[in-house]
Amino acid sequence: MQLRMNVEKYQEDCTTLQRLILSFQLYRINLRSKMAKVKAHELRDKSKSDLINQLKELKSELGALRVAKVTGGAPNKLSKIKSVRKNIARVQTVYRQNQLKALKSTIEADAKNKTGKMYLPVDMRVKKTRAIRRRLTKEQAKKKTEKQAKKIAAFPVRKFALKA
Repeated sequence: MQLRMNVEKYQEDCTTLQRLILSFQLYRINLRSKMAKVKAHELRDKSKSDLINQLKELKSELGALRVAKVTGGAPNKLSKIKSVRKNIARVQTVYRQNQLKALKSTIEADAKNKTGKMYLPVDMRVKKTRAIRRRLTKEQAKKKTEKQAKKIAAFPVRKFALKA
C-alpha cells in the first residue's frame, strides 16, 4: 500500500517514459490485489468520498491494465479490462443516482416550504413524449375568450326529451 502511494505521488512530475514505468509498477501492485465484481447494492451504502476514492482506484487499475495490454500482458489480465470498465460504470451510476436522490429531496423540501425555484431541473421533470410535453395544460385548454364565454351563456346546449 505504501509503495502504491509513493508511485502515485511521483507520477505527477515525470516524463512519459517514467510514467510508463511507474504505471507498470502500479499494474504489478494491482495484480496482487484481487478486484472482484462491484455490487451496486453495496455501493449505495457508501459515502460520496468513498465512491470517489473507489472510482480513482478503478481508473488507475484500468490504466495499468491498458499499459499491460500494450506491453503484451497475460491474456487473463486483458480480459479483466471489461470487468473493470463495467465496475467504473457501476460506481458512476450509483454516484449519479445518489446525487439525483439528494437533489430530489431538497426540491421536495423546498416545495413544502414554498421557498424553491419556479422550475424543476430538466432531469427531474417527467419524461413522457415530446408531443405530450408541448401540449397545453388542462387549465389552458379549458380557457375561453370573453366573446366565446358570452355566446355559450346566451345559447346553452338544448336538451330534448322524446315522447314514447
